[in-house]
Amino acid sequence: MKITFAESAKADIIAFLVDEDGDLPKAAAGLDESAGGLLSEAMQGSRFNGKKDQQAFIVLPKGSEARRVVLIGAGKADKRDARVLEGLGANLFKSHATSGFKSLAIHATSADDAARMALGAKLASYRFDTYFTKLKDDQKPSLESVTFIVADVPGAEAAFVPLNAGGEGTKLARDLVNMPPNDLYPASFAEKLRELSQYGVQVEVLGEEQLAKLGMNSMLGVGQGSVKESQLGIMKWMGGAEGEDPVILIGKGVCFDTGGISLKPGPGMEDMRGDMGGAAAVTGTIRALAERKAKVNVIGLVGLVENMPDGDAIRPGDILKSASGQTIEVQNTDAEGRLVLCDVLWYAQEHFKPKAMVDLATLTGAIVISLGHHHAGLFTESDDLANELSKAGQTEGERVWRLPLGPEYDSLLKSKFADMRNIGGRAAGSITAAQFLKRFVKEGVKWAHLDIAGVAWVEGEKAAFDVSWASGFGPRLLDRWIADNYEN
Repeated sequence: MKITFAESAKADIIAFLVDEDGDLPKAAAGLDESAGGLLSEAMQGSRFNGKKDQQAFIVLPKGSEARRVVLIGAGKADKRDARVLEGLGANLFKSHATSGFKSLAIHATSADDAARMALGAKLASYRFDTYFTKLKDDQKPSLESVTFIVADVPGAEAAFVPLNAGGEGTKLARDLVNMPPNDLYPASFAEKLRELSQYGVQVEVLGEEQLAKLGMNSMLGVGQGSVKESQLGIMKWMGGAEGEDPVILIGKGVCFDTGGISLKPGPGMEDMRGDMGGAAAVTGTIRALAERKAKVNVIGLVGLVENMPDGDAIRPGDILKSASGQTIEVQNTDAEGRLVLCDVLWYAQEHFKPKAMVDLATLTGAIVISLGHHHAGLFTESDDLANELSKAGQTEGERVWRLPLGPEYDSLLKSKFADMRNIGGRAAGSITAAQFLKRFVKEGVKWAHLDIAGVAWVEGEKAAFDVSWASGFGPRLLDRWIADNYEN
């Protein structure tokens, strides 16, 4: 679907935004007159009053410059923030995507508004129908183009560049999370990383032999029950000054999680195709940075494994020696994400000098109990980093909520046989998981952990731009955070 900006446009469908309890916009006056007052009649003769997302459809007479007009309620002007604008663009696209019409033109009031509505339309245009073989024509999208009519075309185009990049990253993350585990496993995920080289990303992939030499036995332990070889994917976007220390992004990439020997219940286990949502977010962020040629050095690391039950799988009671040298008693093989992340966190600090380091993981069910499906859990000891990520999340609609860390939680991780155990019991499950990861962060390193288990896929009521099971959470948040705080 093609998105453009123009001062005027012809299209099959023309849309106008109407303020709540407002009049027909001036931009629609000429069309209303040529159509014999049909637009005014539609407003006066119906219950349409401009409430947010309310729509009125008008069929124009034969010979008119368009086939249809849509009036969409834009709500109250003082409530029209970025989320509302994205929702308006998304709703307009979704309402007419399979209508049989090919083109849609939307009148916008400003360059920034046009860019935000365009992002909404872009996100709403996402489809994951690769595996359907019997879609009927009326189930397939017919809209080929959306044009936003705005006075300041260069301003709208410039405002859309970073938003479009974030949208591209979101769509890639959605694709990865939606893919079935028979097609997305560590080696095939690594191939998806290599595809980013076409955008100028440097990609390196380490296999099990190399990981063993690095002492990454904790991560390798998770994957040892699978016939699929574990991989560490390294993506470098070096758009900043040569030699400048990078921002490090780390993603949990458990391509499928059965729970291992501590087997998960069968109902709902198919959702564990999405347990690599953190790795998808990091990959999508690197794609977004490359798309807009970001002037910053960022390195993305993704630990790619499968957690399977097998005669070779790790057992409850096993003790693993991590890359840091610390030992871990495995008391539950379904607490595997932290076993992957702890080695990748250590690798990041041993091989690079991070300005800041953020990991993302669908880590705990406890975070869903805490925050539901509307915020990711944020854990950090840095007030500055917490504020930066919270602000970026609020700006882009990928919100985070800070939870505590503290030494009082460490006692829950005590083991009788090793330096620590990998679970802390029922109490404060998300916090003890983050506290576990903190043990692998060196003193003075600026680090945050994002538990995205509640937001990586969409449950319950969806926003208009959440058209997929996979939300693609992360790239917009991280791209904005980097742009606002680390990019020259």
